Amino acid sequence: MSLRSSLLVLFLAAAPAAAQDVLLKVEADKPGAKIDRHIFGQFAEHLGHGIYEGVWVGPDSDIPNTRGIRNDVVAALKAIKVPNIRWPGGCFADEYHWRGGIGPKERRRAMVNTNWGGVIEPNTFGTHEFFDFIEQVGADAYVSVNVGSGTVQEAAEWMEYMTAVHPTALAQERVGNGRKAPFQVPFVGLGNENWGCGGAMSADYYVDLMKAFARYTRNYDPDQKSKLIAVGPDGAKTEYTEAVMKAWSERVWSWTIDGLSLHNYTLNGWPPSVKATGFGEPEYAKFIEETLGMDTLIRTHSAIMDKYDPEKEVALVVDEWGAWLAPAEGTNPGFLVQQNSMRDAILAALNLNIFARHAERVRVANIAQMVNVLQAMILTDKEQMLLTPTYHVFHMYVPFQDAAFVPVAFDKGRYTVGDVVLPRVDAIAAKAADGTLWVAVTNVDAGRAVEVGLEVAGFDAASARGLLLTAPRVDAVNTFEAKDTVAPRPVTLSNGRLQLPPHSVAVVGLKPR
Repeated sequence: MSLRSSLLVLFLAAAPAAAQDVLLKVEADKPGAKIDRHIFGQFAEHLGHGIYEGVWVGPDSDIPNTRGIRNDVVAALKAIKVPNIRWPGGCFADEYHWRGGIGPKERRRAMVNTNWGGVIEPNTFGTHEFFDFIEQVGADAYVSVNVGSGTVQEAAEWMEYMTAVHPTALAQERVGNGRKAPFQVPFVGLGNENWGCGGAMSADYYVDLMKAFARYTRNYDPDQKSKLIAVGPDGAKTEYTEAVMKAWSERVWSWTIDGLSLHNYTLNGWPPSVKATGFGEPEYAKFIEETLGMDTLIRTHSAIMDKYDPEKEVALVVDEWGAWLAPAEGTNPGFLVQQNSMRDAILAALNLNIFARHAERVRVANIAQMVNVLQAMILTDKEQMLLTPTYHVFHMYVPFQDAAFVPVAFDKGRYTVGDVVLPRVDAIAAKAADGTLWVAVTNVDAGRAVEVGLEVAGFDAASARGLLLTAPRVDAVNTFEAKDTVAPRPVTLSNGRLQLPPHSVAVVGLKPR
């Protein structure tokens, strides 16, 4: 009998289910929604060393660069196939005036970054530098316009400057500043956290303002389509979700939106005080418990969206998520500098799994943030650069970009630490365009290994390969002195089964025959 019509036990090696801690039953013949590549998006705000030193060093720097942009950072981001980068913020976006960041460097308008550290923002990195950067990376632009302190006219003129194909005055100004062809702007955010740092607006007030921005913040290139993302909820609060979606359902011809943003951080209380390292298992468990609440949060807001949008035309855009920890000792608290441990890699995998399960509604997401800020992919120190544990999870998950979600049934088990009860394991599966079946498994348990078996219906595997990410301790980090303390390695199989050590993430691919 062909394996196409029978069950494939992990990597073609049969083993009794009783000998396995966890048995994953994958229905490879029932592909579902596409896991949009844009859920692996990044976020780059003018905050601390996120832009300056992290991305931009200037063309005269001794650090290898292309037109001022770090070559090592670009190469690392290309390797994880970054789909989109959100810029210029964040809270910074609602105080950002784009004209201050174009033209000759000596005529740029310096300002005080009142949101993040009270330091001078030189505006050296502006519109042209941002697009040069994302084009080097191969990512799409997700530009946030200033709704809080800006005007509809300012946002409309920025879009005209970026996208106009006709020789308007603003298009000619763009050409004079060195760019003839229009910039590509696939995503536009209509403000940022306007319930908070973006103006403390009521939901109804924001909706009235948002309608005008949605009308006039248009793409001037007929060959482009910008998806407009409205500000949505602050965590579990539902006022913005209700107001924006109700307005969308009653919209007239002159405006629409394509997405609703959601911001939610794992932080265990405000102000953030959770340690990046040196924490124990109880602290680890409590932190993971909060991040798993992302699933409930998405369900809550999706239910409201379904009420007004049963066809799921409007995407839920989780464009700020991740671990927000206590600032590193000796740093400017406003720079949001934090280390990145194996715990944070677990957190990243769990969130990506949740987004994948909600692929019909969650079609864009942006981890906060990309370089040197919060749960970063990359840390830099002058000419040095290192990849964080979170980066490695994103690298391992690249095959899930635009793959079809595949159902997986399994007993999650119980991982109990004091009064915190967590699932012991988590897993997702997807089928890529080339037919490869990909399975990601996370062992949440910080103290016990787990042995995983796999049953796959309707799939004939010719070969398998995989990577495993783990560390000596759950609070292990990569440093400039030891950059590979937490790094993926080829997965090892024992008697045809997958052995996952404590606090680990594995991704395996089964190639079709």
